[in-house]
Amino acid sequence: MSFDIDVTLRRGDALVATAFVAEEQAVALVGPSGVGKTSVLDMIAGLLRPDRGHVRVGGRVLTDRAARAEVPAHHRRAGYVFQDARLFPHLDVRRNLLYGAKDAARLATIAASLDIAHLLDRWPRALSGGEARRVAIGRALLSDPDFLLLDEPLSSLDVLRREEAMRLIERVRDDSGLPLLLVTHDEREAERLCARVVRM
Repeated sequence: MSFDIDVTLRRGDALVATAFVAEEQAVALVGPSGVGKTSVLDMIAGLLRPDRGHVRVGGRVLTDRAARAEVPAHHRRAGYVFQDARLFPHLDVRRNLLYGAKDAARLATIAASLDIAHLLDRWPRALSGGEARRVAIGRALLSDPDFLLLDEPLSSLDVLRREEAMRLIERVRDDSGLPLLLVTHDEREAERLCARVVRM
C-alpha cells in the first residue's frame, strides 16, 4: 500500500486528525484552509510528531506512537515540495537542485524532464512562480526519495501556469512511479491528478 496514515495532533485549541489507508499511488488530501492538511504532511515527513497514531508509507513504519517508534525526518526519504518553493536565495538554480542530491548524475535528465535546463545558472529571484515550483520539484526528485509530498503546488499560479504545472505533476506522477500525496483545497485538481481523494 502507498499510505497508511492515522494521526492526531492538538495544536492549541485546534485538533488535527485524519485516518486513511490508500493503495493508490497518487492520493490527494483535500479540505478547506486551516483544517490541518499541511500539518498532516509535516507529520508524514517527520517535521511534526503526532500525539497519537501511526504513519506508514510503502509498508515502512515511519511513526508508531504506541510502539514509540519514530524515524527521524532526515531518514524518511521524503521528497517534500513546500507551498512556497523555499529555494536558497544565495544559491543558483543548479546548486539549489544539487542541494541534498543523492545522485548528481541525474541532474541533466531531471532538468530536461522539468524543462528547467535553461535556468541552471539563474538566481531564484529571477524565476517566475511556476519556474521556482519546477525547481523545487526537481530538488525533491534529486534527493532520490521513496515518496513525494506536495503542499498546494498550484497555489498562486495564474490559469496558464496552473495548467502547465498540472501537466508537469502528471508527468512526474507517471514517470517516477513514486507514491505521491498532494495537498489541495481544489476538488477538480485533486480528481484530475490523483486516483484517490481523501477529505478532511
